[in-house]
Order: sequence, then structure tokens, then C-alpha cells
Amino acid sequence: MQNLREYGREPFETVVIHGGPGAPGEMAPVALELSSTTTTGILEPFQTAKTIRGQIEELKDIVTKKGNPPMTLIGWSWGAWLSFLFAAQNPALAKKLILIASGPFTEKDAQNIMKTRLNRMSEEERAKVLLLINVLEGSTMAKKDDALLRLGKLISRADAYNPIPYKNQILECRYDIYQSIWDQATKLRSKGLLLEYGKKIQCPVVAIHGDFDPHPAEGIRRPLARTLKDFRFILLERCGHTPWIEISAKQKFYETLKREL
Repeated sequence: MQNLREYGREPFETVVIHGGPGAPGEMAPVALELSSTTTTGILEPFQTAKTIRGQIEELKDIVTKKGNPPMTLIGWSWGAWLSFLFAAQNPALAKKLILIASGPFTEKDAQNIMKTRLNRMSEEERAKVLLLINVLEGSTMAKKDDALLRLGKLISRADAYNPIPYKNQILECRYDIYQSIWDQATKLRSKGLLLEYGKKIQCPVVAIHGDFDPHPAEGIRRPLARTLKDFRFILLERCGHTPWIEISAKQKFYETLKREL
């Protein structure tokens, strides 16, 4: 099957879902670590559709054809929202949701994310961010793909508390996917529909979040605690948006994740 990496052996009972959107590959270290200690296999799909519905259908196709449902879904960043929406629409296929570094679920809680990031940057870095944003607003698609990748690297540095040296795992960067999906996703959030989907989720949900993540922890904990039937929130100290690259939080993150499987 295209757009899929497999780790370990069948049965595949866990799926890791990348962020972005439009930037697959970053969940590889997590999939590799989990596959080394679990008896069942891990699937790492790459979403290519330009609509949320399309990405949900891509994920459903992989879960039903390659997985052993119901499965545990581990979604990071955008992947946390995608997992959330998938479980709401396909409750029989979801055994458990683990949301890592999710975006906030209300518009109010999302207002200061970019401000927080810019405040953590040097003057030179802020100038680069503004330049790249201008490129995204008016260049060819090829230039936009490159600009999005470069912007993502700058933002990743601002999102991290104290990262270990690591290699970027992104396989490709697709601005067309990013723009289309993110436009749809933010509309769902602003209209309150994103949280409404949570009322349809039947499986347990665990959110793992870093206290240094610019996405405010309360923007995940508070609304999900009010919406979901079975929800727990775990806050990691001295941890940014990508827990598995953090010197202080990496071990605790993996210990927590393995305990939840």
C-alpha cells in the first residue's frame, strides 16, 4: 500500500498520525521506538488528500485493510485533530485516542500562539518569518513548498524547550495540502463544530502536552474534559511541542506513551 510505513509485525494494532498538515514523516522516531518494545506492529500512514473528509477516508482505508481494528490512534499536532475527527466518525474502529501536542479546541485559546512563538525568536528570526509568510502569500507553488519547510524549521526551534540534536524527518512539504486542510480545520474550530464531534467519541482519550508548548495546555484540557466521556490529561514539564526531541521530557514521554498502549 502506498503512503504507508510499517514497523514490527502483524497484527498492526497502533497507528501514528503525523502533523502538518502536508508534512509527513515526523512520527517515524515514535513508531520506531514503540515497535521495539511492543509485541504488535505500528502503522505510519501519510495523508495526501486535500480535504479533511478525504484524509479521514485515507486513514479508514489503511486501518481497515492493514490494521487490526479497533486500533489505538496516536496523533501529533494536526494528527491529534485528525485522530479526534476519525474516532468521532468511525467509533467502531477506534480503541483509544492518544493526542500529543494537540492544537487548542477553541478559537479564543488559539489567539496567542504565533505571538508566543515570535516572542521567543531573535529579531533576525522574526524577520525571516515575515519574509517567508510573504512568499507563501504570493509565489509559485514550488517556492511555497520550500518556504513552508523553512518556516516550519524556524517555528520548531521556537516550539522546543531544550531539544537534543535531531534530524528533520519530514519526507516532503506540500503547501497546497497545508493551506486547504488548515482552512477547513480552523473553520470547524471557529464554528464550535470541532468540539461537537467529540460528543460522538466512545473510546478513552488521553492528551499528552508539554508545559512549554505554545499551544496552551488549558486550551486542550478544559474543553475536552467538558466534552468527552472518558478523558485524562497528562502535562509534561520542561517540554515543548515535540516531546520526543526534548532532553528533559523524552524519557517521561515514552514511558507515559508505552504505559497507555
